[in-house]
Amino acid sequence: MDCAACVAKVEGALKRLPDVSDVSVNLMAERLTLQLAPGQTDAAAIERSLSALGYTGRPIVSSSTAPGPASLDDAHHHSAGSDEAAHEHGVAGHGHDHDDPADADKPWYATGKARLVWILGALVLSAYALSLVLPPRLTYPLFLVATAAAIVPFGRRAFALARAGNPFSIETLMVTAAVGAAIIGAAEEAAIVVLLFALGEMLENVAAGRARAGIRALATLMPRTALRQRADGTTEEIQASRLAVGDLILIRPGDRVPGDGRIEEGQSALDESPVTGESVPVSRGPGEAVVAGSINTDGALRVRITRAASDNTIARIIRMVEDATASRAPTQRFIERFSTYWTPGAMVVALLVILVPPFLLGWDWWTSLYRGLAVLLIACPCALVISVPAAMASGLSAGAKRGLLIKGGAALEEMGTARTVAFDKTGTLTVGRPRVTDVLAAPNVAEDDLLAMAGGVEQGSSHPLAKAVVAAAEQRGLTIPPASSQSAVIGKAVTARVGDRQVAVGSPSYAQATGVNLEALAEAISTLESEGKTVVVVLSDSKLMGVLAIRDEPRADAAEGVAALTALGIRSVMLTGDNIRTGTAIATGLGLEVKAALMPDDKLREIATLRQAGAVVMVGDGINDAPALAAASVGVAMGGGTDVALETADAAVLKDRVTGVAELVQLSRATMVNVRTNVGLAVGLKLVFLVTTLLGITGLWPAILADTGATVLVTLNALRLLAWKPRQFSISQ
Repeated sequence: MDCAACVAKVEGALKRLPDVSDVSVNLMAERLTLQLAPGQTDAAAIERSLSALGYTGRPIVSSSTAPGPASLDDAHHHSAGSDEAAHEHGVAGHGHDHDDPADADKPWYATGKARLVWILGALVLSAYALSLVLPPRLTYPLFLVATAAAIVPFGRRAFALARAGNPFSIETLMVTAAVGAAIIGAAEEAAIVVLLFALGEMLENVAAGRARAGIRALATLMPRTALRQRADGTTEEIQASRLAVGDLILIRPGDRVPGDGRIEEGQSALDESPVTGESVPVSRGPGEAVVAGSINTDGALRVRITRAASDNTIARIIRMVEDATASRAPTQRFIERFSTYWTPGAMVVALLVILVPPFLLGWDWWTSLYRGLAVLLIACPCALVISVPAAMASGLSAGAKRGLLIKGGAALEEMGTARTVAFDKTGTLTVGRPRVTDVLAAPNVAEDDLLAMAGGVEQGSSHPLAKAVVAAAEQRGLTIPPASSQSAVIGKAVTARVGDRQVAVGSPSYAQATGVNLEALAEAISTLESEGKTVVVVLSDSKLMGVLAIRDEPRADAAEGVAALTALGIRSVMLTGDNIRTGTAIATGLGLEVKAALMPDDKLREIATLRQAGAVVMVGDGINDAPALAAASVGVAMGGGTDVALETADAAVLKDRVTGVAELVQLSRATMVNVRTNVGLAVGLKLVFLVTTLLGITGLWPAILADTGATVLVTLNALRLLAWKPRQFSISQ
C-alpha cells in the first residue's frame, strides 16, 4: 500500500457492504482486520469488492477457533480468504510491496508498476525524439498513445473506486486532468503527467517499503535454523519456526538464540542488545531465562524451549509494533478527517478556476480550463495523509530496536507532552532485591557468628528480607547451621531453635517489647534508619547479638535517569508504600520528590492530582502498579523482557533501565517534530504550486510533480527516524 489514501479506499468500500463491521486497515503492516457476521455478505463478496478496487493478496491461516475479528495482511491490492467456521476473513501481505502477487520476489525495478514506468518513459522519449525530425501532426498521436496507455489502468481503478463510494480519489483527479489536457490539445503535457504519476506511484511504493523495512528488520533477529538435541544426545538441524515447547536445543558460541527458553546446562554471557538495547553482555547460567534473538558470546548452552516460535519475545515484539502502527495518533486522526474535506474542496476550487476567471479576469477558456486541471492535480492529499503514519511507524520501529516498546501512536504522541513522571520505588527505581548493607555485632560477638545465626533462622523463608540475610551469609562462605521449631510473630519477628540456643530475628520495637536493652547500638540503629535502611535485631536467648541493616539499593542508572528527565524539563516524583524515612532517603539520593506511605488507592489520588498540571507518565513494574499505570496519561512498565513488560501498560522498557523513560520522551518529541515537518512540507509545497499555477508560472506536470514529490519527501524524512539515537545526559546537567 502506497499511502493512507489506500487505507481510506479499502475501508470505505468494505464498510458499505452488509454485515461487515470493525473494518480496519494497518498501512505499515499491510493488514486488514474486519468482523464478518453470517448473513448477506460472505468471503467471496469481500474478495470481489477488493478485486474491483484492484487489490490482491493471500489468506492468513487463522489459529483462532472462536468467532471474532480476523487479520488480513494487505499486499498493495487485495484478494481474500476466509475461516468460515469462525466468521473470519484474512489476507496476508507479501514480504515486499507490489501490485501483483507474482511480483513478491522481484526487485522494485522489475515489478508491474516499474514496467508501466519503463513503457511510458520509452513512449514519451520516443515521441520527443521523433518530434525533432517529424512534423507535429505525426508525433502528436504518439503522445496520445502514451497518455492512453496509463489512463486505461488508472481509469479502471478510478471507476471502481467511484462505484465503491470514493469518487474523489487521486486516480479520478489524475485521469480527469490528463483527459482534459488531451482534449484541449496539450497531449505532450498529458503524457508527461501520466508518466510522472506512474513514476510517483512507483517511488511511493519503494519509499513505503523502506519504511516497513524497519519493522521487518526485527524479524531478521531470529535465526532460520536451530540445533535440536535428540534423545540419544545427537543433534539435528531444524527450522527455528518448528521449535516446540519442551525441545532441548544446543546454542553454540556466536549463535543467535532461536527461541525463548531456560538454560539447563552451561554458563555464558549473552548479548541481549538486539532485543533490549542493553549494550553490555549479561552472564546467564542454569535455571535462568534466555530470550529469542540474543547472541551467545562465550560457552555452549543447552536450553529448554518454553515458548512456541509464534509466541516468543521477538514474534510478540513484531506483533506489538505492527499493532501500534495501526493505532492512530490524535494528530493522524485530525489529518485524516481534514483530508476528507480537502479533496472535494479542491475540486470545487478547480471548478471555480475554470468558470470564474473568464468573466472576472478576462482569461480565455482554454487557459482557464488548463489551470483548473492543474489545480485538480495539486488537490491529491496523499502526501498529507502519509505524513503522520510514516513518521509514527519509523519512530515505533526505532524505539523497538532500542528495547523501547510503545503500544500505539496515541501513547507515542502523549509521551512527549509529559509534565510529570511518577515512579514506583521497589523494582522500578530500586533493584527489587534487598541486600544486607551493614553487619553490626554487639561487644564480644563475631560478625560471622551473628550472620550465621540469623541465616539459620531465616533459611527456607520466601520473604525478600529473609533471602537477603541468607544470601549475605552464603556470600561470606559461612556454614548456615540447621534450625528447628521455626515460628513467626506476624509483622515483628521470626524465631527458631539453632543448636542449643533460642534465636530471634525481628524489628527493634520487637526487641524492646521483649525487654532487651538496645542502648549499645541505639545510635547506630537511628543512623541506619535515617539512611533508609531496614534494621533487624538478632537476639540469642533474649540477649543482643547485633543488628543487620538491609536495603533495596537504587538501580545503577536511577540518578542518571532522573537527571535526564530534569534536563528535559520534566518533574520526577516517587510514589511508594514504604515509610516516609525510607522513601525520603532513597528520593534524596536520586534527586526527586517523594510521596510515601501510600496505599494503592492513595496512588490513584496522587496521579489524579498530578494530572491537573498536565500529562503524567507512571512508571512501575506492571503488576501491583496496574491501577496507577491505567490512571496515568501513559503507563510505562519496567521488566527486562518479561510478560509483564510486554503485556501491560502503554509502553515498556524491556531492559530495566530508568534512563529508558527519558529515552521514550526524547523519541516521542523527535517523532512529533518529524510529523510537523512532514505536514509543513506537504501543505507548503501544495500552497506554493497552487499560487504559481493560478499565476500561470507552472502547469500540469509541475503540479503532479509537486504531489508525488511531496509524498516521497515526507516518507524519506520519516525514514530518518530509523537512525534515531537518544541524547545522553550527565548527572551534573
